[in-house]
Amino acid sequence: MEHELLTIKNNALSLILDAADRKELDEIKLQFLGRSGELTKALKGLSKLKKEDRPKIGVVANDVKTIIEDAISQREQALGKVQKKSINIDVTEPGTKPALGSLHLVTQAMREITKIFESIGFQRVRYPEIEWDWYAFEALNFPENHPARDDWETFFIDQKKSDKYGPVVLTPHTSSGQIRQLEKGKLPVKMLNIAKCYRRQSDVSHTPMFHQFETLVVGENISISDLKGTLDYFVKSYFGQNRKSRIRPYHFQFTEPSFETDVSCGVCNGRGCKLCKEGWLEIGGAGMVHPNVLKNCGFDPEKYTGFASGWGVERVLMMKDGIQIDDLRTLYGNDLDFLKQF
Repeated sequence: MEHELLTIKNNALSLILDAADRKELDEIKLQFLGRSGELTKALKGLSKLKKEDRPKIGVVANDVKTIIEDAISQREQALGKVQKKSINIDVTEPGTKPALGSLHLVTQAMREITKIFESIGFQRVRYPEIEWDWYAFEALNFPENHPARDDWETFFIDQKKSDKYGPVVLTPHTSSGQIRQLEKGKLPVKMLNIAKCYRRQSDVSHTPMFHQFETLVVGENISISDLKGTLDYFVKSYFGQNRKSRIRPYHFQFTEPSFETDVSCGVCNGRGCKLCKEGWLEIGGAGMVHPNVLKNCGFDPEKYTGFASGWGVERVLMMKDGIQIDDLRTLYGNDLDFLKQF
């Protein structure tokens, strides 16, 4: 008998909580508390129990009835509030549209960069963010004792080294994509690789995670004039005719000759500020593919030549007219008031 009463209680509470309106609630009330209701029938069966069991079961029965009545009363009040609110709704009013998001500034920059290079025949590719030392350094002509291969500069992954490829790293530059592209053995190559990179740096122009876009062109009779023309085309397409660029000699392990490209600062218009110091901001390196890199990938440097460049997506974004960002870390601060401006 006690089990039957508890089952009735549970069934009643479940239906009461799901009742959508007062009419449905009244039907539930009749189903359990009406003259022919389930609880009413169960209570009539108390007279058939042994005298010593009646007091205990009677207490349970009264508790069940009280719980059901209280639940019905509470649901009636809740439905009454909903109905009162619905009376004040003007169904002819236009609905409130959900807030629309927008692409992050960095995503916008990557899409624009991709469009510029695709317009002159570059193909977008993607390669791993977690990379073997061979692709990140060894095949790119980095000697074993090079500072970039130190754990103060590069993030190493705690994973067993490969006998062939060495330790595992978070890729410090997109240049590792050059090796993965060339090892396919198909020329000519004209690729654009945009990916996340990781280095142990954090200041107004560096973050531990950032994005680079890498270009690589390899084939026959590729010269430095092809590289210069490609860089000039990008600078004019992305920054506009009013911005200046310059090239200065530099050294990179995987290009020879090598140089860095600077663009006049868009924050101070070349006068000098916290970001650029002297009116110029270095946005990346470039150069002719080193003969050793071609050899490591199985190509004859006497027959094939090529050029490569690697620039920071965030850096070129900061230098664009109208952006006015003097600290790269602002891009990843998740400040919606800032991001909504773009």
